[in-house]
Amino acid sequence: MRKRIVAIVSGRVQGVGYRAFVVRYARALGLDGSVRNLPSGQVEVVAEGNEKALNQLLTLLKQGPPAARVSEVSVQWGDATGANNGFHIAW
Repeated sequence: MRKRIVAIVSGRVQGVGYRAFVVRYARALGLDGSVRNLPSGQVEVVAEGNEKALNQLLTLLKQGPPAARVSEVSVQWGDATGANNGFHIAW
């Protein structure tokens, strides 16, 4: 059964390659969804896929690329909607 996460990532996560990092790993894990910068300075990640892959992505979100400093990742779980095909940066 496919699941969905909406994760809000806080810290130094804009201007450090965080979105490209998320796209690379989410695609490698076979997830669908998107990542975008928020006006608050946070990053929002919406991802759908199997629970194991989503948990792997969450572990990576807490690390981020080398220049990032992640202070918090808040996550909401739900059922997949099928709204996305592939994984991309949302503008």
